[in-house]
Amino acid sequence: MAREEYTLKTIAEMVRMCEAGEMVAAALDQVRAAVRPGITTLELDAIAEAEIVRRGGHSNFKKVPGYSHTICASINDEVVHGIPSANRLLQAGDIVSIDCGAETSDGWNGDAAITVIVPGGADAGVEASVLKRREQTSAVCEGSLWAGIAALAGAKKLNEVGVAIEKFIYTSGRYGILEDYIGHGIGRSMHEDPPVFNYKTRFSGPSVEPGLCVAIEPMITAGSPKVKVLDDDWTVSSKDGSDASHWEHSVAVHDAGIWVLTSWDGGAANLAPFGIVPVDPRTSAKD
Repeated sequence: MAREEYTLKTIAEMVRMCEAGEMVAAALDQVRAAVRPGITTLELDAIAEAEIVRRGGHSNFKKVPGYSHTICASINDEVVHGIPSANRLLQAGDIVSIDCGAETSDGWNGDAAITVIVPGGADAGVEASVLKRREQTSAVCEGSLWAGIAALAGAKKLNEVGVAIEKFIYTSGRYGILEDYIGHGIGRSMHEDPPVFNYKTRFSGPSVEPGLCVAIEPMITAGSPKVKVLDDDWTVSSKDGSDASHWEHSVAVHDAGIWVLTSWDGGAANLAPFGIVPVDPRTSAKD
């Protein structure tokens, strides 16, 4: 991809993106805390919306044509783009992925996703093997995300991220990596160039240089990577009915290092095992 096809951000712009990222982090914290048996995905949507608005932002998901919610909530075999509904109640032991985005009042975007296992599965009679599989699927997906972010910290070309994600997943077990749903650049729009693949490609991708801001988001299944779009024309589900997980963070690259914009500590705790210390662009802006 030619350099001209995407825009590098300045330190001042990354500082504004930190605000957007923290809106998303706060909304996901509120949703994670609210996850329980019996709550509806529409109620979770309202919780995320309220937190973003309270912080002076608004949902960027609602700016996507045809979509009218603040989160996507994908349950069990649903991988991504699940639509919140008053009729969809979480059950004990479910695996649910929550994707959320926010935009600041001056137009800077954040985007992240988490996977949560609904508590109470063992007490509700969900088989221990099912719970273990769901926990492992989420752990592998999240682990691959951090492996990808760590690779970005030292990468010369962007597809080093995809190589690291793929290696982590395939050395962790038999999982399917979605190929048609990938990460992306982020900034003035939620979805920008360059694309961020979750697997090794023939092309090494653009150079990783200061100013690059991307959303890295592996999506995996506990079975086949083949998926289908449901009748609502949004929800993506595994064809074989296997459980799925989706994790995502928005990340900025600058002269002094990287910073995970949608993590309160910039990713410090999760990057420590890789020997990486993230650097807050807000600190750099003061220098």
